Amino acid sequence: MTLSPTTTLPTDFPKAALAGRVFRPDVEGPSVVAVRDGEVFDISRAFPTMRDLCETSAPAAALREATGESLGPLEAILANSVEATRDPSRPYLLAPIDLQAVKAAGVTFAVSMLERVIEERARGNADAAAAIRKEINRLVGDDLNRLKPGSPEAMRLKEVLMAQGAWSQYLEVGIGPDAEIFTKAQPMSSVGTGADAGIHAISTWNNPEPEVVVVVASDGRIVGATLGNDVNLRDVEGRSALLLGKAKDNNASCAIGPFVRFFDDGFSLDDVRRMHVTLTVEGEDGFRMEGFSTLEKISRDPADLVAQMIGRHHQYPDGTVLFLGTLFAPVEDRDAPGKGFTHKVGDIVTIASPQLGSLVNRMRHSQDCAPWTFGTGQLMRNLARRGLL
Repeated sequence: MTLSPTTTLPTDFPKAALAGRVFRPDVEGPSVVAVRDGEVFDISRAFPTMRDLCETSAPAAALREATGESLGPLEAILANSVEATRDPSRPYLLAPIDLQAVKAAGVTFAVSMLERVIEERARGNADAAAAIRKEINRLVGDDLNRLKPGSPEAMRLKEVLMAQGAWSQYLEVGIGPDAEIFTKAQPMSSVGTGADAGIHAISTWNNPEPEVVVVVASDGRIVGATLGNDVNLRDVEGRSALLLGKAKDNNASCAIGPFVRFFDDGFSLDDVRRMHVTLTVEGEDGFRMEGFSTLEKISRDPADLVAQMIGRHHQYPDGTVLFLGTLFAPVEDRDAPGKGFTHKVGDIVTIASPQLGSLVNRMRHSQDCAPWTFGTGQLMRNLARRGLL
């Protein structure tokens, strides 16, 4: 794995308002940084946390106005962000969020909705998935993109499927009025680009979930976006939806990055709504898989998902980030016919979009990834010691 500005930054990076977080060994803690003209500037004197920057009335403008110490060329920091070859005595990138709650929306695309139904009916058995996939497609088809969740048409489809014995809890959140919003990970636990990402060793059927992640201030404003990998254990969730926490929230199983791009005159929520996201998986066994997702096919608008997540019914004083869901559900056989796709240790996963850059991670078992030890309490003590609070 190699990281460079050319492959990491958005294609229009000179005009993008990009902020991230860097771990500084010299101060034994993280700093909020701005990326400008190929250089990284520590702006933590103005904004001790990314949460503080996101809470301003105009984060892009505040980011551009903030001054700070140069930490050197982005190229060097990116190169040192590859965990397998990292020099821990030099700065490296972290996930670009800190105190925000990490939430995710599930079953927001028709294809992924059908795959969740298949997981449920297969009870986590990948061998049975192909036959069930054929049956489900026969009953409901695979073109539900125009069906508005909660609409009268969706409710009529629900009645038909219930009569056929094919109704599922995943169809309920896929075409019903209420979105599935769940907690993906704890604040401060996400990993950034270049880091190892984790899959639980008990899983034999799992996959990456390439997603756009919107950044939301405590008052509900969507202020920017980044990329994420909502790593999922399909066999675990397929056994029971009540195992969602075990399927989703494991050490290093939430990857976010490379940077937050804040909304401004050149980048807005409408750009997110039209965004294309690509996925590449490259294995040590020579396996290569490519995928493509477009938010134009999302069943629920990002603003609606955010409105269901935050408001008078539910507050987040430090803001949130929200994974918007994925269109991508890999069914390509990796080993034997009919076995479908699952990760192998050492896979390199690249999630990219022209407007947000690329997020790259190496897959390992969660227990073999670096343990999460730097939490909110340690962050507060570090910032206080540095005179930033």
